[in-house]
Amino acid sequence: MSIETRNACVDFPIFDAKTRSLKKAFLGRAGGAIGRNSSDVVVVEALRDITMSLKEGDRVGLVGHNGAGKSTLLRLLSGIYEPTRGAARVRGRVAPVFDLGVGMDPEISGYENILIRGMFLGMSRKQMLAKVDEIAEFTELGDYLQMPLRTYSTGMRVRVALGVVTSIDPEILLLDEGIGAVDADFMKKARVRLQALVARSGILVFASHSNEFLAQLCDQAMWIDHGRIREEGDIEHVVRAYEGNEAGDHVRKVLEELERERAAQAGSGAAAATGSNGG
Repeated sequence: MSIETRNACVDFPIFDAKTRSLKKAFLGRAGGAIGRNSSDVVVVEALRDITMSLKEGDRVGLVGHNGAGKSTLLRLLSGIYEPTRGAARVRGRVAPVFDLGVGMDPEISGYENILIRGMFLGMSRKQMLAKVDEIAEFTELGDYLQMPLRTYSTGMRVRVALGVVTSIDPEILLLDEGIGAVDADFMKKARVRLQALVARSGILVFASHSNEFLAQLCDQAMWIDHGRIREEGDIEHVVRAYEGNEAGDHVRKVLEELERERAAQAGSGAAAATGSNGG
């Protein structure tokens, strides 16, 4: 599995600002510079000269302000957008997790939505049937899962969507953090599952405004600014360049704490193995 882009650009044409279609109106919100193409049509230059090469094991976080092009880049890598110029080639089964509500039907039950959402993300019906009970337990929704989704609150819908998303086994995971309509305790539980999901993924590209969450899931980062890669490298370096020394220091502390936790877990595991062998 791999991701390769070479000088990839994504332009959204604006043929007539007053009468353009709803589709063009939506695409025009992607941000980026505004220019004209060879046909003198006004375009939004959402991504410019994106070159990246990712292989199995890579964990890359995307940082940048709203409208900088992070979500557009994820959609380019997922195949939703084609490059206007340049090239983008992705090898592997992609799980694009952008909108938690996509692929869910308000008129059918929570249980049925679990199956449909999982199949939308590339799993087979048989695979999802094997995961239903575990996902249902995670959501903590009980008998509500037998009721139509339209009867759910926003937070309940997010629980179902998170349960499905964190149960899949992707080769390439493209994750746009858009969760938050759940209580704090459940969010902690969800983050543990997200970390396990990332561990099962071959490649991760993750856009988030949470530096702490990025540090927990990624070791590399890219700063996207007005559709271009402004900086790339290890996550502490990129966050420091993007947000300043205070943010960089915070990321370093998070990384140091994670390293201590890993060392403690490795130590306890080694001790348990020694005790078992000695017994």
